[in-house]
Amino acid sequence: QVLLVESGGGLVQAGGSLRLSCVASGRTFRDYDMGWFRQAPGKDREFVASIKWSGGRTYYDDSVKGRFTISRDNANNTVYLQMNSLKPEDTANYTCAQDRDPFSMVVPTTARSFGFWGQGTQVTVSS
Repeated sequence: QVLLVESGGGLVQAGGSLRLSCVASGRTFRDYDMGWFRQAPGKDREFVASIKWSGGRTYYDDSVKGRFTISRDNANNTVYLQMNSLKPEDTANYTCAQDRDPFSMVVPTTARSFGFWGQGTQVTVSS
């Protein structure tokens, strides 16, 4: 059984930083792409960032490029999202996700690439 548990969310002022963590269990972590998505009230879930199973390639939505950094620690089954220069429009529930297939060759930037999801952690940015 795959389990993804996020942490690190909270309330921060605009311009501040947060670091989200997601610990995965149930499968061989290093074999799977990992991603972060977010959903604000009344809006659809949207892609934020992802990292390939090989660890060498990362992808970002244009709205977070240059401000957010995704990374992974395969030894500790953890994926991180470092968020800097936060804006009020970054306010959302942030969820991590794991690819449904190991050693995927697909570019992981859509929700359909991912088969397992965490419960999410709330990020609120005040102006």
